[in-house]
Amino acid sequence: MLRRMLLFGMITSGIAGAIWGQPSADAVKQGAVLFRQECVFCHGVNARGGVRGPDLTTGAWAHGGSDAELARTITDGVPGTAMPPNRLTEADVSQVIAYLRTQQQRAAPAAAGDAHRGESLFFGSARCSGCHMVNGRGGRVGPELSTVGSSRPRGYLVESIREPNRQLTESPASGIIYDTVIAVTRDGKTVTGVAMNEDTFTVQIMDLTERIHSLDKKSLKTVRHESRSLMPSYSADLLNESDLGDVVAYLQSLRAATPAVEKGATHGEQ
Repeated sequence: MLRRMLLFGMITSGIAGAIWGQPSADAVKQGAVLFRQECVFCHGVNARGGVRGPDLTTGAWAHGGSDAELARTITDGVPGTAMPPNRLTEADVSQVIAYLRTQQQRAAPAAAGDAHRGESLFFGSARCSGCHMVNGRGGRVGPELSTVGSSRPRGYLVESIREPNRQLTESPASGIIYDTVIAVTRDGKTVTGVAMNEDTFTVQIMDLTERIHSLDKKSLKTVRHESRSLMPSYSADLLNESDLGDVVAYLQSLRAATPAVEKGATHGEQ
């Protein structure tokens, strides 16, 4: 039923060419307009990823990459993440999908690196797991990486390791940016870490030991956010090119399982 509805939406919106894998120019143009209006804030210019949302051009879709699965994700959102439901019409959704198809990059070649060795480095000498968690194993100070291979391309992963300050990550669940927060109490104690939660009156900071400090802003001398990551820059002196390739190969292997769709399920049931 969903596939029929999508096909009808494509035809009525003037992109019947998508049936043959080639959406019409008008559909792509309108999809680009809709994307800029509705999606660019999270997913970035040209769908190449932003602070909050993943890169949508990699061809690796965390919640399924068929037209039906993309339509479900756009329309219903993804509970527990920053992806909200949308009130776009079926024709609008079809146009957005047509646009995303034109932005999708060719399948990347197999990762140059040994993912198995990269896993050993991640949890061993590279010390990545001190701050990052994968499938319940590791630290909590940095972003969780269990499905990072589905949402970030290789270039982004390399940049995040070599130059972590260039683009700070935002937590999909809380919206908190992983910048550096420094609070100084009235008695001169300094607390440095990442904000787990913050409002007008209070801030909760997790330090590098994963201790959470709940602080009343009235009791602080200062509290400031610095636009830099707590993660060190892994230069070639800390992580050579071979080791970097192995770690990135491991990260690229961390992908979300494609969700199973029950036969006969309607759009609202999936």
